[in-house]
Amino acid sequence: MTDLTAAALPSLAATVSVPTYDRAAVRARIVHFGVGGFHRAHEAMYLDRLLEAGHTEWGLCGVGVLSFDAPMRDALAAQDNLYTLVTTAPDGTSTARVVGSIVQYLFAPDDPEAVVAKLADPDTAIASLTITEGGYGIDDATGAYVPRDDLTLADLEGSAAPRSVMGLLTEGLRRRRDAGIPAFTVMSCDNIQGNGHVAHDALIGFAELRDPELADWIAANVAFPNSMVDRITPVTTDETRAAIADEFHIDDRWPVRSESFEQWVLEDSFSAGRPPFDEVGVQLVADVEPYELMKLRLLNASHQAMSYLGILSGAAYVHEVCTDPLFVAFLRGYMHREAIPTLRPVAGIDLDAYCDQLIERFGSEAIRDTLARQVVDGSDRLPKFLLPVVREQLAADGPLDHAALVLAGWSVFLEGRTEAGEPTPAVDSRLAELRTIVTEDPAALLDYSPVFGELGQSARLREAFLTARASLAERGARGAIAEVVGG
Repeated sequence: MTDLTAAALPSLAATVSVPTYDRAAVRARIVHFGVGGFHRAHEAMYLDRLLEAGHTEWGLCGVGVLSFDAPMRDALAAQDNLYTLVTTAPDGTSTARVVGSIVQYLFAPDDPEAVVAKLADPDTAIASLTITEGGYGIDDATGAYVPRDDLTLADLEGSAAPRSVMGLLTEGLRRRRDAGIPAFTVMSCDNIQGNGHVAHDALIGFAELRDPELADWIAANVAFPNSMVDRITPVTTDETRAAIADEFHIDDRWPVRSESFEQWVLEDSFSAGRPPFDEVGVQLVADVEPYELMKLRLLNASHQAMSYLGILSGAAYVHEVCTDPLFVAFLRGYMHREAIPTLRPVAGIDLDAYCDQLIERFGSEAIRDTLARQVVDGSDRLPKFLLPVVREQLAADGPLDHAALVLAGWSVFLEGRTEAGEPTPAVDSRLAELRTIVTEDPAALLDYSPVFGELGQSARLREAFLTARASLAERGARGAIAEVVGG
């Protein structure tokens, strides 16, 4: 067993792929907020490829902002910012690569000034983000900037040093403006429709509350490219660490295991230059929206469609439900009858083949992705992934029985027990108020405007929701699915 450090790379090279570039010569021109599993399986992986190709001016400085980022700080520090990325194909074959693109890591609670100074450095060209749907403070129903997290609220009250993502970005840009340094790009890599627009609205919204003139400068000078990102990346567990140690003989404190599939479609709009992303498989386009709608409404919404009902029926893993003919028929019915009719044409994509590929990816037992991971902060995810499909189907007087059953399944899931009486893995920033609503009157869930906005007032949706709730109560999840599939 070999500890993962820079000194160990020559010996590891005999069994796994390792960086051959000089990491000491890498310039960290991209500052990334939110160094989690997905970032390390996606953006950091693409940049590692660029560094390997000789573009050593495009390394990463990772930033942790929240207290629970401290373990990542410690793990990377102990491993010279290296980690192992293991990718697994649907047939179960795996390959491993030690990724070296993160060459610096800053933990904002330790030293917020260091983060601001890095952002203000003229060499910094891009600030990228994976801060989750809830990290932007944009109200799903109204589109207004309404932050709820304590760090952002403290920054807006004028705390001595910025500690939130928006606070740190704003202060870094203020210093650049005052010094006559061009603005960096803010590049969201989160699974949100129009993620560049969302990042724009969040940062401008924050800056307007602190310094309206600076907000105007940011609006005029900062690029916010939209992007579509895709790679299924389960949470790293002790089981993951043990499996990677056993297979590749690497003692890695925080490895990443992901599927072999990868996709990144990126709007080619940058304030201060960009890496040659197209050389390593990134699709640079003028309009990301058709691709992101495809992914959000087919892949991400399908995660919601399978997970609540799967958990209620007693399943724990994605592959369990996605190799079950009943669930597969339900997912295909949702994709083809309800989601695809709401999509625009997607250049170069056969949507039927894409759906087949999704089912194959979901069914990979080797990935061992959990249903519980898919339902974290469902009140943030459902409005972005599933409800846009419902909205368009209502407008077109189209079918929505699959989506209504998913929403009904969510409401039962929020009540807290599976059909076998086990607790549901409900994790949501709004859980207390949502649970109160469904316990007192399940139909009132549709009146909850932070999730449904005006959509919940649709008489047709309410009828479909209540019918699905009744079916779940009478038949259970599998019986309710069978009724929809056979209907």
